[in-house]
Amino acid sequence: MFKVLEPGFFTTIQDAGRYGLRDKGVPWSGYMDVKSAQIANSLLENKPEDAVLEITMTGPILQFEAPAFIALSGAEMPASINERSIPNNEVCRVEIGDVLSFGKLKNGFRSYLAIKGGIQSRKVLGSRSYFKSLTDKDRIILGDEIPYNPFNDFHPKISSIKTNSHLKKQHLDVRLGPEFSALDKASTEQLFSTAFTIAKEHNRMAYQLQEKISPHKISMITSANLPGTVQLTPSGKLIILMRDGQTTGGYPRILQLDENSISILAQKKFGDQIYFTEV
Repeated sequence: MFKVLEPGFFTTIQDAGRYGLRDKGVPWSGYMDVKSAQIANSLLENKPEDAVLEITMTGPILQFEAPAFIALSGAEMPASINERSIPNNEVCRVEIGDVLSFGKLKNGFRSYLAIKGGIQSRKVLGSRSYFKSLTDKDRIILGDEIPYNPFNDFHPKISSIKTNSHLKKQHLDVRLGPEFSALDKASTEQLFSTAFTIAKEHNRMAYQLQEKISPHKISMITSANLPGTVQLTPSGKLIILMRDGQTTGGYPRILQLDENSISILAQKKFGDQIYFTEV
């Protein structure tokens, strides 16, 4: 296992998520940036759904108590083992007593730490993903001991990956949502011509945007939502639901992000800008 010496700003355990329970009000949860998490897992030849650490904005300090192989992907957040720098998207070996730490965030917002064999924490409703209503806490804390299976020997088929980073992309591919046709012409033009800015209010549940489009009086009954659903409040404010977002809501669903665009958005922070592109 590894011990948490410092937890970082908001570090959670996430896997591919818990499915088949949205009719009971349970969100999918899981990796915010699926692309980065799966790159880290693939380097270690893990299963695509294996649990990793999702590290938000500032990194933790972790001490390994058994030998292991690890890989980092996602945000550019300089990492080191015993103060020796290690790169993203490359397999690294750690020994008993090694300490992993992180420097100041340079680009993106979320980093992913995968470990050979996957993190072996407790499953709740078929998933290891943290979600406070189910798992009692929403993040790792000082002193936590997180289990994994030790590996002394591993010869990866691919030891590093050169990947086209999605961290700096700004355009989010969207499809039209169920209530899109209720918008007036001015609102639709605003949607696809405005540079929207990430507001301070953003987390695993939802991202709010600073700029508004025209107010509306669209009336609808409470209906199903998904991660990536773009909701429109009566005042014209846009809310993009993320992995821990509610399963139903009463705001018009005007757009729907695809999987890749959710990963792009997951790497945005306050003040970053995005554009909607219809596909």
